[in-house]
Amino acid sequence: MVEHAQDGDTDAFELLVRRHQDAVYRITLRILGDSGDAADAAQEALVTAWRQLPKLRNTATFPAWLYRIATRRALNLTRSRHPAVPIGDDEKRLPGPAAGPEQHSVATGLREALELALAGLPPPQRTCWVLRELEGMSYDEIAEIVNATPTAVRGRIHRARTHLVEALHSWR
Repeated sequence: MVEHAQDGDTDAFELLVRRHQDAVYRITLRILGDSGDAADAAQEALVTAWRQLPKLRNTATFPAWLYRIATRRALNLTRSRHPAVPIGDDEKRLPGPAAGPEQHSVATGLREALELALAGLPPPQRTCWVLRELEGMSYDEIAEIVNATPTAVRGRIHRARTHLVEALHSWR
């Protein structure tokens, strides 16, 4: 598909967009914390990918390359403000309908505390943590996306985890 898209096949690129747009949006949303900004960043990343696609040498690296574009766009936006970072869909965070009001209250409070703690992380640490813990990417994949070594990524994630443990200590 990537090779067809590189040759100008818009249908092939559209298929690639459909496959990866949710992940691109999720990454930008978790970094930026604002759905409007995240949608704009995701769209800009996809437009940039279309424009830069002919320069991609290794088509097998397309997903990481696209996520790197999205991550960089989101990080550029974070430089101008401090985001509130959502951690994912409400259905994945909150107790089920059988849970009582107390469980919902605790889950909501914990989610808000985590979002606040994530917002307090420096953007490189937050980005690495989001890609690892919420997107399930490997250290090597994250390193490629953020243009760092796997060792640097491990360090950023470790520092992020340490910060989050301290920030969420009262929730133990």
